[in-house]
Amino acid sequence: MTRRDQMIEALGIGPQWVVRRPASKPASKNPPDLSAADGTAQSRQISPEITPANAKVHVEQVGAGGFAENGQHTDEAIAAMDWQTLQAAVNNCRRCSLCETRTRTVFGTGDPKAEWLFVGEGPGRNEDRQGEPFVGPAGKLLDNMLVAMTLRRGRNAFIANVVKCRPADASGKDRAPGMKEAAACKPYLSRQIALIQPSIIVALGKIAGVALLECEPTIAVSKLRGVVHRYGELPLVVTYHPAYLLRAPVDKRKAWEDLCLAMNTHSSAT
Repeated sequence: MTRRDQMIEALGIGPQWVVRRPASKPASKNPPDLSAADGTAQSRQISPEITPANAKVHVEQVGAGGFAENGQHTDEAIAAMDWQTLQAAVNNCRRCSLCETRTRTVFGTGDPKAEWLFVGEGPGRNEDRQGEPFVGPAGKLLDNMLVAMTLRRGRNAFIANVVKCRPADASGKDRAPGMKEAAACKPYLSRQIALIQPSIIVALGKIAGVALLECEPTIAVSKLRGVVHRYGELPLVVTYHPAYLLRAPVDKRKAWEDLCLAMNTHSSAT
């Protein structure tokens, strides 16, 4: 029995979910019940904390030539930032209107040199309060997905979002980020990817897939999954967002198939 088989068996997998893989690679007997296992992991800070007292110092390190007329960093300046300066720039960002209603920015969490990068769409109410991506029920489900892949937030995985501030509608409810909001925040995510240098990217949901692949926003997530895309030279796999899987648990089987595709792609590339 392989280590992955032992892990999946420990998760209490039912025999009805069977994923078939190429004959050359041993397959997990069954996909895990991602909501049943206790995969909660302790996450850690990825860099020294940036506070209001020291954030300005980090931002000013970029230099006066790296600012646009609105006082925000240009895309070129962001593309040259180191990790701490990038985090400080995110904390002070006012590139779109989401900054006006945020409580905290959500930079990301995990291993800053991870081989695996998971990208969601944007923070929700819980993330806005805590300053960390994927907390609450959707976050626990994502943690279980990582455990089934023998990953954890602080071990060989980094979790980020397309936008770093919470999008909310007029009634204060969570919503998906708009195209302009995603475009305004894209330089930050692009720089994170360049600094992390992951081996593979997993886009969690349609919004993340569309933003990373720069495809038509009307495309269905079903059209994006099941295929290994490319983000530059990196392989990219699209799967369902954990929040969607909580509403439609029947699609967890498809999500597991996507994760198996990602694991096989990662194994072939490393």
